[in-house]
Amino acid sequence: MRRPHSLALLGVAMSGTLIAAAVATPAAAHPNATPVPHIVVADGMTQPVFSLADAIEERVYVQTPVDTDHDGRLDRVAIDISRPAETATQGFKVPVIFEHSPYRKGTWGDVPYPSVLVDDLPQNGLSSRSRALAGPTAGADAKANLPGSLDDYYVPRGYAVVLGQSVGTGDSDGCPTSGDQAETLGTKAVIDWLNGRAKAFDAAGAPVAATWTTGAVGMTGVSYNGTLPNQVATTGVKGLKTIVPVSAISSWYDYYRANGLVVAPGTFQGEDLDILAQYTAGQARAQGDCVDELARITEKQDRVTGDYSTFWEDRDYRDARDVTASVFVVHGLNDWNVKTENFAGWWDELAKRDVPRKIWLHQGGHGGPGSNASVTLPSGQTWTYKQTENRWFDFWLWNVRNGIMDEPTAVVQREDRNYTTYANWPDKAAKEVAVRLAATSATGTGTLTTGKAPKSKVEQRFVDEGRTIAPSTLVAVPETASPNRLAYLSPALGQNVRISGRPEMRLRMAIDNKPDANLTTYLVDYGPAGSTAAPVVVTRGWMDPQNRKSASRTEKLEQGKMYDFRWTLEPKDYIFQAGHRIGVVVFSSDQDYTLLPLGGTALRVAPNDSELRLPVVGGRAVLGF
Repeated sequence: MRRPHSLALLGVAMSGTLIAAAVATPAAAHPNATPVPHIVVADGMTQPVFSLADAIEERVYVQTPVDTDHDGRLDRVAIDISRPAETATQGFKVPVIFEHSPYRKGTWGDVPYPSVLVDDLPQNGLSSRSRALAGPTAGADAKANLPGSLDDYYVPRGYAVVLGQSVGTGDSDGCPTSGDQAETLGTKAVIDWLNGRAKAFDAAGAPVAATWTTGAVGMTGVSYNGTLPNQVATTGVKGLKTIVPVSAISSWYDYYRANGLVVAPGTFQGEDLDILAQYTAGQARAQGDCVDELARITEKQDRVTGDYSTFWEDRDYRDARDVTASVFVVHGLNDWNVKTENFAGWWDELAKRDVPRKIWLHQGGHGGPGSNASVTLPSGQTWTYKQTENRWFDFWLWNVRNGIMDEPTAVVQREDRNYTTYANWPDKAAKEVAVRLAATSATGTGTLTTGKAPKSKVEQRFVDEGRTIAPSTLVAVPETASPNRLAYLSPALGQNVRISGRPEMRLRMAIDNKPDANLTTYLVDYGPAGSTAAPVVVTRGWMDPQNRKSASRTEKLEQGKMYDFRWTLEPKDYIFQAGHRIGVVVFSSDQDYTLLPLGGTALRVAPNDSELRLPVVGGRAVLGF
């Protein structure tokens, strides 16, 4: 087994310019041989001193330990490499930044989605759906230069960049398995090859060894490309030193489900795991060699009950007991594609295991914060996001002692778009406060209070018409009663109120005329009374009432009977401004996320026996009501 060369840095300093030599000089080098080149570090960051134009690019096929198409041959995954020329000419050994992806080539752009318009919820046993296959979409041809900017930025700084194609996609063998252990092992094989533990071949079938690398690997990527690093980190594979997952999934169940309910990723209504698998497979695979594998995903994902199962457990990475890589989590606080529970659940597990970590939260949606987004540290030093990423990789892969682990753990962009730092996330000063729903009228808008709820046992009713009424309409004009939702408002806030963490809804409710219903709650920021500003949806949460005891178990409900339901909304860090009002809106079907049955389901709520628990920084006293 080849052992990776250790690296040492000479004269490491926090600022100024230094020259660092990789200790990789051949033992019997000729006295007149060209010396091994150096990385150059300034201000704690590697500098672009190697020629991108002269970089070596090559295609390699790494053999994995899986056979996802069951053809009797181990699948090979295609990877493209860009590395400094000096790795071939002068024995320079470099660490690797690795991005794996199912989207490189040949995706099926017109894969059809199932309709979310159903006569009744499928868990009620009355609905069915059919799906017709659509026409092909041509995939892009591979380019000579590596796509994206990773090679452009990092190869000149003394890194190799590896772009891989997930098993069952693009030029790789096999069938896509969408997040399970086979896909994880297919990705891990690349790191094993970089460390001399797996085989790889060129296009002609000749063996290829990664003699040019130190074996230190950092993974990164956005969305699915960021999910794969999470997956591989849980294996504890040797050589993976750090990961930077951006807008990444840590639980596919929480991507396509919520508390037993089928819930779509934002802007992709109707998508489910089988749709994504067909998209990444490409039409030829999806309708050819992989049709049986994809049909198995359709069956096992279970769009009827929405229950958590072994299928979803296979695609859940929230167990950090074997994680040895450091983790730099990056996520948008307004990402409704990969919802925030995906970063928060992962972050909680990393904290439990004391994994070295950092988090950067921004106000955008799905994707990164932008390379030029900047934060000023308590020391007065300002860094952009790209510089922070650069310094992170330098620390973990080149051993540059730049102090990044001594800086505040959390960077959060506030609502005014300025960044600030915190010692951790969620804020340790956040305390759970029970904000009670209250009503004295069966039809009017209710109130929120941290005091005692009224003694009256008022019940409030609403009827599901989510198929025809958008959430934006349901949250508007909260002071006006609506037959299709319930709204509860706090008094105007006397000071700014920050929440940091997961709100939790506790609702006492009955379904009067159906076996089940969708259940949705929005936490809303309303301006001062009389304000014409549009309300801001702070966060959302959904639940299947039949999963009131567990996401893994469906239990029938008795029509007309009151039950107590409890579920968390998507985690959030948000500041309600002084003078604004906190609002809670309760309704049933969510046009943007849930299945949409025919209207008419009647729901009944006992508001005075219900509450929303908010993680308020500073606790109850800050709320002032």
